[in-house]
This record gives sequence, structure tokens and C-alpha cells, in this order.
Amino acid sequence: MEKLAYPGVQETIYREVLPNGLEVVVLPKDGFSKTYATFSTRYGSIDNRFAVGGGQEIAVPDGIAHFLEHKMFEEPTGDIFATFASQGASANAYTTFDRTVYLFSATEQIEANLETLINFVQSPYFTDENVEKEKGIIEQEINMYRDNADWRVYFGLIDALYQKHPIHIDIAGTAESIGKITKETLYSCYETFYHPSNMFLFIVGGVDPEKVMELVRRNQAAKQFKEQGDIKRFIDAEPEAVRTPRKTAQLPVSLPKVLFGFKENRAPLASEALLRAEIATKLMLDTLLGSSSPIYHALYDDNLISDSFGHEFNSAEDYAFSVIGGETKDPEALLARLRSAIEEAQANGLSEAAFERTKRKKIGSYLRLLNSPEAIAGEFTRYRFRGADLFELVPVYEAITLDEANARLREHFNWDLMAVSIVSKDPA
Repeated sequence: MEKLAYPGVQETIYREVLPNGLEVVVLPKDGFSKTYATFSTRYGSIDNRFAVGGGQEIAVPDGIAHFLEHKMFEEPTGDIFATFASQGASANAYTTFDRTVYLFSATEQIEANLETLINFVQSPYFTDENVEKEKGIIEQEINMYRDNADWRVYFGLIDALYQKHPIHIDIAGTAESIGKITKETLYSCYETFYHPSNMFLFIVGGVDPEKVMELVRRNQAAKQFKEQGDIKRFIDAEPEAVRTPRKTAQLPVSLPKVLFGFKENRAPLASEALLRAEIATKLMLDTLLGSSSPIYHALYDDNLISDSFGHEFNSAEDYAFSVIGGETKDPEALLARLRSAIEEAQANGLSEAAFERTKRKKIGSYLRLLNSPEAIAGEFTRYRFRGADLFELVPVYEAITLDEANARLREHFNWDLMAVSIVSKDPA
């Protein structure tokens, strides 16, 4: 077991890669009563075409990663949630574009809950009957989200930005795509992406690292796994242009919701360059549009935005895009004001004082995050899957310069690569 100390943030992790390829990391937190564990696979909604070990390409229905996440909680003896509850734990799971995460939090029976987490994720139970039953449940979920204005405006923007990249496809798929899912396709995806060598187990809380690691060693040594070849993912080249500059929908909302964003067309970045570009862009966006910025205050004072206004930047090796906006009484006025303000900032550059304040604020927020087991587990896994380390972010933040942020300001806001998504009030 490897011990890695991070004196800059006063954290120490214990790491081991087991013979079957499973990476395990334990972060003990003295004085913490809650333990939080995540068991994650590098498998998300965009992984709909793949090959294993040099084999033939396999194409599967959209939404299958999310469908698989749902089905993993069902066992021959019933629902695994009841087992966790009987052991004093709260369990959950979620699927993103590039990963699926199973988790629990508990203050008691930690070893029993950890065994339960590992065992149920490594014991799939799919039948023709339970797969057909799940289709109806997920179709209801899809329809529910279609009536959710926040969901519609967000995924409407991504769909407007991207033409071919599977990121534009709803994580849950469509009623048509999930109708094509079978027991056999679920097992095929499970055997490919749920192999221990493609997974990561993270435990944080008031635990003994050696005891936890020994439990995981014993658990995995008692199981047999087939040899797994390298997974190759296939994604079509994304055209430079956005799919459509504007996408609209109508729902019964009190105020219109508007999001706009920019996609970036760039060559894939190595992990260090990807991390630095992500942090530089987030610092730039927060300096420009954060709640302390002059732009934010002017728009707020003019009642064009509310507390719902915000921004984010999403990036991975093969995609990058921003999301900006929120509720507004006048989407067109808001978009016009923001474009004018952004163009002025591109011409004049960011304020050095504001940039340095934003950097200190971001570092402070990061350090506060380290007091939350839930946040640590989620973020550590996200960065790990992208070849970075959550506990080494402070030096990266400190190294970003104003010139770098200004370069991102001028590069990212390419008006030819902008799309807008609006959900307005249904007149009915």
C-alpha cells in the first residue's frame, strides 16, 4: 500500500492497485463521524461505440449507461437500498457524460456497508422481465425531465452546440433508444466497463486505511474476473460549426430561462494541459461574470438577472463548452447586454485586482471543499479519471496568470461558435 502525503493541504491518502487492476484510495479524516465511499466506472453516456482488446466495434443504444445504473440496484432477493438502510447507510448512484458512480454514506457499520457496495456493483442481475419493467420506469423519468425547464434549457443548449459528438444526447436516452436495450446488451456493456481495471474505489472518513484496504483485498481475492483488453472508444469528428444558433421551447414557467454557451474546437489536450486550461477558463469566467463582477451587479440592478444567474465550464479530452445564464424577464436584452460587456472586456482585458481577488476566492472555496467527504469523493474521482489530482490544484491556481486568463477570454468567446437555448412561458 502506497502512502502519499500532500503537506500543502494537510491530507494523506493510501493507494493500492490490486492484482485485478482495481485502484483503491483511502483518505482517513480524523474526527469525522461520517464515512463516504464511491465505487466508480469510467463509463458514461457518451460511451455508445466501443471495442475491447482490438475486437470489432460495438454500437449500443443511447441511454444504456444510465439504464445499467438503474438495474444494478436490483438483486434476486430484492432492492439493495433496503440492505443499506438496515445497516444505517444512505446509498445512491448517478451517471454523467463520462462516468457512473455508486455511493453510500454512513456513520456506523462501515465495513458491512463497504462490502455491500462492492458486492452489489460486482453482481449484476438482469432478466428479460426486469429489463422490460425498467423501460417503463425510465420512460417515465425521461418524460418527467422533458417537463423540467432547467433540464430542457440545459440540454437544449448542448444539443444546439454539438452536431455529432454524443455529448448532445440526453444521458437517459430516448423512449425509442431504451426500447432497444436487452438483457444481452446490458451484460455486454457491464462486462466491458465494469471490469475492476476500469474502476476506482474511493473511501473517505474516520477509517483505518489498513483495515479498509485489507477488507477490499480479501473481497477481490475471493472473486474471479476475466482478463480485460484495452477499451477503445469511437467518437465521430465534430464539425466546427454549432448545430443551430438558437433552440427554443415553451413550458409553464414564471420567467423565461436562457442559457448561452460557446463550444471550443481544439486538438485533444494531455491531462496537465487540460487541467490548466479548465482552471484558467473558470477563473476568467468568474472574474468576468461572477457575483462580485461589475457586469453581474449592473444586470442585477436592472432586474435582468436574479440569483439563478451563473456560469460553468465543462471540458474533457475531446470536448469543451461553457454554459452561462439563468432566469430573466427579457432574454434578448440580457443577451445583448452580455455580448456588449464581453466584447468590451475582450478589448480592454480583465482587471488585475479583480482577477487576483477571484483567484483567492477560488482557492478558499477549494480549501473549504476539503471539509466535505461527499465533495472530496466526487471531485477526487472526477479529476482522477482525467489524469489529474484533486490535492494538487492549489499550485495550478497560483500559477495561472492574468495574461493567461485574458488569452482564454479572447479565445473562448468566439461568436461564430455560440448557441442559445431559451425556455419561455407557454401562452396556454
